[in-house]
Amino acid sequence: MTKDNKNKQTMTDAELNALAIKIVSRMVKLRSMEDWFNHVSKSNLAWSTAYEDLEVPEEYNALGEAAKLMTLLNLFQEDEEYEKCAIIKNRIDEVNKILRKYK
Repeated sequence: MTKDNKNKQTMTDAELNALAIKIVSRMVKLRSMEDWFNHVSKSNLAWSTAYEDLEVPEEYNALGEAAKLMTLLNLFQEDEEYEKCAIIKNRIDEVNKILRKYK
């Protein structure tokens, strides 16, 4: 890289070509990763196997379940489906018992 008379930096053709090659290489790599992910995400077997292999701790599972239940509770309250709210509330109580072990 050289400096011209106005203190600006300019690149030589070789430097521009090297930069272009790096940019294209990264774009191709990202595209191939995106294609791979799209392929894998369409495969139920691969997706479920990968999820099962995560070995998520009981506490994290309980937190996820609590978040899901709170969302359902809010939706059922908005729809005034109070019987469903009561069922969800009982399940939330069970999840809270699990979470108390980790406090």
